[in-house]
Amino acid sequence: MLKKTAIRRPIALVLVVLGAALMFLAPETWAGLALLAIGILLEVAGIALRHRDSQRP
Repeated sequence: MLKKTAIRRPIALVLVVLGAALMFLAPETWAGLALLAIGILLEVAGIALRHRDSQRP
């Protein structure tokens, strides 16, 4: 995983924003369901990176 905080924070922010955009713009079809799932996974990854960042001293 990424060890440098200066790189990890912007990546976490981009993942959270991209995940939110995918969830917001997903159409009401099966493809939209796939986009929604991908958006949720991106959000979780971004939050995990951010959470890991806040645990370091």
